[in-house]
Amino acid sequence: MTETKTIFTIALFLLWGTFATAQTKIIAHRGYWDCKGSAQNSIEALKRAASEKVYGSEFDVSITSDGIVVVNHDSTIEGIEIETSPYSSIKDIKLPNGETLPTLKDYLTEGKRHKEIKLILEIKPHKSNINEDRAVKAVIDIVREMKMGKQVEYISFSRNICCKLRSIDKMAPIAYLKGDLSPIEVKEFGCSGIDYQYSVLNKNTEWIKQAKDNNLTINVWTVNKEEDIKDLIDKEVDFITTNNPVKALELTQK
Repeated sequence: MTETKTIFTIALFLLWGTFATAQTKIIAHRGYWDCKGSAQNSIEALKRAASEKVYGSEFDVSITSDGIVVVNHDSTIEGIEIETSPYSSIKDIKLPNGETLPTLKDYLTEGKRHKEIKLILEIKPHKSNINEDRAVKAVIDIVREMKMGKQVEYISFSRNICCKLRSIDKMAPIAYLKGDLSPIEVKEFGCSGIDYQYSVLNKNTEWIKQAKDNNLTINVWTVNKEEDIKDLIDKEVDFITTNNPVKALELTQK
């Protein structure tokens, strides 16, 4: 190889390395809901998140006593406890934007129309491992039935849920949310990433490097201040979950 070709090859390699650096991706927390006509965990919030071209739309699910998986952040809705109540007792409840409480099937049906966005599915902790296991099986059955395995990523505060997910699906992206374990400990029970609150990583500054060294993805929630978003971009975390997805996306492109 001539000297000119060698220099050219090295230059191409360096240029490739510049563009190959992973850019921090943005996830809309409970969808993009902080705008007119939208609401947290609504179908409209998913549509809005997809229209902004963020990486993902995060949402929360629980299972009813008769096995229907519904999208809602809290364990209760209008004072009704989801996991101990039949679907019939909550199916007609309206969200603040007028939508009916969505089921997981409703949410995934809409998500399938927006193949460019990842669906970040949080399975909420339940009162017992039995109900958590029921929820995991029902969720995975629906995802597989709808052939959406490549579009869905899983997160949970429950170690049991994460372990159950991994036992059923060996390849799915699964991140642990609670923030009480080091990245090495999280990897040991089968997760592919950590998804920790910003304050947790500020207290445990070595965990970002530890996660990278162990090939775990790093997501940080729920980051809304511009200076915090910039800090995490500088630290090259993989994902930022935020209530301000439009602004956060703009900051990643500067």
